[in-house]
Amino acid sequence: MNAPNASGWRPAMGEGGEAPAILTVSGDRGLTLEEPLIFELGRPGTCGVDLDEPRGEIAPGLARFLRAEPPALPGLTEPETVRHYTRLSRQNYAIDLGPFPLGSCTMKHNPRLNEKVARLPGFADIHPLQPQHTVRGAIGVISELADWLVTLTGMAAVAMTPKAGAHGELCGLLCIRAALEARGDAREVVLVPESAHGTNPATAAFAGYRVENIPATADGRVDLAALTARLGPDVAAVMITNPNTCGLFERDMKAISDAVHAAGGLVYCDGANFNAIVGKVRPGDLGVDAMHINLHKTFSTPHGGGGPGSGPVVLSAALAPFAPLPFAMRGPDGIIRLVEEEDAPQHHPQSFGRMAAFHGQMGMFTRALTYILSHGADGLRQVAEDAVLNANYVLRSLEDVLDAPFGAAGPCMHEALFSDEGFAEGFSTLDLAKGLIDEGFHPMTVYFPLVVHGAMLVEPTETESKAGLDRFIASMRSLAARARNADPSLKSAPHLAPRRRLDETQAARKPVLVQPQ
Repeated sequence: MNAPNASGWRPAMGEGGEAPAILTVSGDRGLTLEEPLIFELGRPGTCGVDLDEPRGEIAPGLARFLRAEPPALPGLTEPETVRHYTRLSRQNYAIDLGPFPLGSCTMKHNPRLNEKVARLPGFADIHPLQPQHTVRGAIGVISELADWLVTLTGMAAVAMTPKAGAHGELCGLLCIRAALEARGDAREVVLVPESAHGTNPATAAFAGYRVENIPATADGRVDLAALTARLGPDVAAVMITNPNTCGLFERDMKAISDAVHAAGGLVYCDGANFNAIVGKVRPGDLGVDAMHINLHKTFSTPHGGGGPGSGPVVLSAALAPFAPLPFAMRGPDGIIRLVEEEDAPQHHPQSFGRMAAFHGQMGMFTRALTYILSHGADGLRQVAEDAVLNANYVLRSLEDVLDAPFGAAGPCMHEALFSDEGFAEGFSTLDLAKGLIDEGFHPMTVYFPLVVHGAMLVEPTETESKAGLDRFIASMRSLAARARNADPSLKSAPHLAPRRRLDETQAARKPVLVQPQ
């Protein structure tokens, strides 16, 4: 809650320290505009629209919804409302303003060509319930993207339905369960290495499996000996992230797959970090049976609120017969159609069923295929090479001022991992992250992966220039020095953001989501 005073509007603070003096009456600092809540802006009796008085009788079915009194809406004119939301939008950080160095999230530039193609009426204005013969072009896009995904991964088939990465994980595990049941094999355990994404154990548990962890070695990779020793007739699958969340390629991936297959299990690979190896490595050649692909991370569709997401799952020959419905198939007449439930007995009798009402996310498919076609096979290979080059540039530029726990484990892949070891007593990763906000950068992923204390996971992606990386590196070096030298101002950062440091624990546990009366 903000409170006005003689100096203008002051934002309410947590325990991060007092706000620096605001020297303007308005509370603004140049073009950094202070913004109270819309309810604090509104005035009773003011309205931005003119509405006619209701005429005639209200239908009996609607009468019970009548309000006893008018809603407590803020009273603003139209210009005031537009300015309020425009000012709020200027407080948002976006990929179009600067880099998101979020490790394990791959927030990169979305080419405007992709957006232009996705907005073509034949893609943007169709409805999922239209007859198939009216959307053959859209189905063709889905089929062509599927062909690319199968080719790039060296797999036998792909399920395009899953809506996001975790949804794809569930799809892969349901395929694995169906395959095991088809051979009369009731297995109960899924092994998940410490270096895997956090959604992996959650998905396995949701699918009804018992999850057991596999430790990492000192160099941040899966302990092959520990994994092999745990394999047995109760192990349905291993879920492994490769490249893993320490930013490292699992060198023993083929040996892991061979061992799991020899024990009768199947291999699920979390393909969220496929952007680091696309065009360079085919997971199918490493013995992977199922792998989801986050289209936003590898093929540059919007992420998060810019979504919705899409997580196609590529499948090995062993799992392809169990893929969900629907899927695109070219018929004898050359026309590509979706195989639905009524056609499943003839074309796909072992499918485990349907995962969603409709077939994937058309906008994401269109953007991803545009990205692939504009790059081509050689361009996609360069995407991986540039992503790895940028991550190693960050790693080697900072390892003399920040602890890099796996810096000696060989080149990193898509992301560089640091820790807060060496900071002055009382200073932590959180302080450096808050200081980074003052430098104009969104903080990196912090405190993940859990295998490293005070983790800072930085993923520059392939879309950042050397000049942009140099600015980021310079800021990180300065902040690292301040943390080592116990600069007290770092404990109360950020100082230049629209809001100062919040009490994050209370914000998470006791959020205030309604306007106080």
